[in-house]
Amino acid sequence: MVNVTSNARWLPRPDLDRLISVLRTDGRTVIGPTVADGAIVYAEVASAADLPHGVRDEQAPGRYRLKAPTSHPADGAGARTFDFASSPTSWKRFTFPPRVTLGGATRTDGAVSFTEPDREVPPLAFLAVRACDLAALRIQDRVLIEGPFTDDDYRARRSSALIVAVECSTPSGTCFCSSMGTGPDVRTGHDLVLTELDDGFVVRSGSPVGDDLLERLDLEPAEAERRAAAADVPTRARAAMVNTVPAAGLSGRLLAQLDDPRWAEVAERCLACTNCTLVCPTCFCTSVTQTSDLLGENAASQRQWDSCFTAGFSSVAGGGNFRPRLQDRYRQWLTHKFGTWVEQFGTSGCVGCGRCITWCPVGIDVREELMAIAPPEHLSAIQPAEASPPVAASPGRYAIGTVISIARETVDTQTLVLGDMPISLLGGTPGQFLMVDLPGFSGVPISVSRYRGNEIELTIRAAGATTRAVTSLRPGQQVGLRGPLGRGWPLEVSSGRDLVVVAGGIGLAPLRPLIDGIVAHRARFGEVHLYIGARTPGDLLFAADRAAWAARNDIDMEVIVDRGDAAWTGPVGVVTQLFDHAPMTSARTSAYVCGPEKMMQASARTLAGRGLMPERVFLSMERHMECGIGLCGHCQMGRFFVCRDGPVFTRAELGESFELEGI
Repeated sequence: MVNVTSNARWLPRPDLDRLISVLRTDGRTVIGPTVADGAIVYAEVASAADLPHGVRDEQAPGRYRLKAPTSHPADGAGARTFDFASSPTSWKRFTFPPRVTLGGATRTDGAVSFTEPDREVPPLAFLAVRACDLAALRIQDRVLIEGPFTDDDYRARRSSALIVAVECSTPSGTCFCSSMGTGPDVRTGHDLVLTELDDGFVVRSGSPVGDDLLERLDLEPAEAERRAAAADVPTRARAAMVNTVPAAGLSGRLLAQLDDPRWAEVAERCLACTNCTLVCPTCFCTSVTQTSDLLGENAASQRQWDSCFTAGFSSVAGGGNFRPRLQDRYRQWLTHKFGTWVEQFGTSGCVGCGRCITWCPVGIDVREELMAIAPPEHLSAIQPAEASPPVAASPGRYAIGTVISIARETVDTQTLVLGDMPISLLGGTPGQFLMVDLPGFSGVPISVSRYRGNEIELTIRAAGATTRAVTSLRPGQQVGLRGPLGRGWPLEVSSGRDLVVVAGGIGLAPLRPLIDGIVAHRARFGEVHLYIGARTPGDLLFAADRAAWAARNDIDMEVIVDRGDAAWTGPVGVVTQLFDHAPMTSARTSAYVCGPEKMMQASARTLAGRGLMPERVFLSMERHMECGIGLCGHCQMGRFFVCRDGPVFTRAELGESFELEGI
């Protein structure tokens, strides 16, 4: 959340002209959002009347529309000024123009000389720069002026620009800055930042230049109520971005899929129009053109924007081309932006502004392509990964999922396959959960029992009104979803170790994606012991999966039930009997346990008796949850909120209270 400090000032909406006037008095050309040709474009602003008061935009893949008439009151009274998402233009147009003269040259009687252009640039003031575009400027700084060689023209233009940022309040349907860690809140890189409320702006400084501007504006301090409202603006904007990208580990995943058939599939749709690169605020590819007089005595060179999508971009001498196919060029763009850029410059080349999605004429959505080519390999990196931001986390806000199919597991338990949902819902980690709801029912926490491409599976036991209603849904019907929430299984800390996985009853569902991760990367672990318990044979889940696990020669799986039947030939008893005498090397074993609390207590005691360190025993706790984000108090367990701090804890974290009733 943005820290709106106590020294923030208040700028009433009618006084916005005062800010513009001060900037112009300093000799700066003010560049800000204006309306032209049915779009928000950045251009010179003479007064507040030039700004897009009351104008909003609607963006989707391949679609851009203004949602209000382009006319507006001269003073903007009663209408928000910056209530739009992003512009087809970006600030790169002013710091790294489409065309720049590099220099001149002359040749007379065999003698040559070269001249450099004048690098004097007029001072500019950028008004209404969003957080994603601040990040884009910072990325271009790394590329163009912080490497071993610099672009002198960019340096001159960048250093002359004063930046007045604006907090984002209305992200579009193509925005995903929260995935890339670049917004929506403004943190650094600005001189002033405005947070727009209905009647004006909370203003705070980000530099000595900004401090001076605030003093000259002589504004009143912002009241506490307005500061609190300003702090909530980016929080609400973040919650509104429901179609994001699981960015953790994305670079490695993408570069591992250079032969994926999806490259050819997306190339069938791509027009190679270069729109995505031209509207991108970070793309820096250029080419140089030469002009001369008829005698060849006077020449000039000019740098201009180019694109890796053009056929000639990768041409070499002799007519060769090392990226002749469109799929090669699309792959180059995507893997550079999200993959090799990280290796070259330390960050991704994408800021999540969504322009490439909006302005693609055939509606190619880079978020979908990334998920198709490099979906999250849950726990595959075997290193800590930053959790993806949850979708619609706040109570009362829900994303929508559609039931694709339903499979009955037991008499009271079914597995629902859900699809047609925001991409970022697919980016959770094993052990995390979703809050699931239907109109007229209370939300319930359900662990994801499998991630499968563009779909997820929820295995639900009908134990209450909501779960009965959800398990009664049919294919094509919809359900409300919030998440992924909570802390999942930390398999990354167990690389190179032996693993013990203990499941009791429905507790196998949250462990199932963990087992998927173990199976997918089996070579990274030592011995794997899987112990499954249930009340009766009819209560055992995932028959096909159990058969597949049992058939493997690199996993030791045993199953036990409390009460057998006439057909049951396996052991009868409690699950701890299975691993009580199993071979374990305490110094190199990690355990993952989920099931009824009494069963987990008994398992933890047995494992401790075998010498397993409490920091290496992971348990998933169950508590009543209303909000899923630690705000309602229902799931409090000692010093923890299970939904926020768990549901997965180490035995060491739980301490002595784990054995006490009523905690």
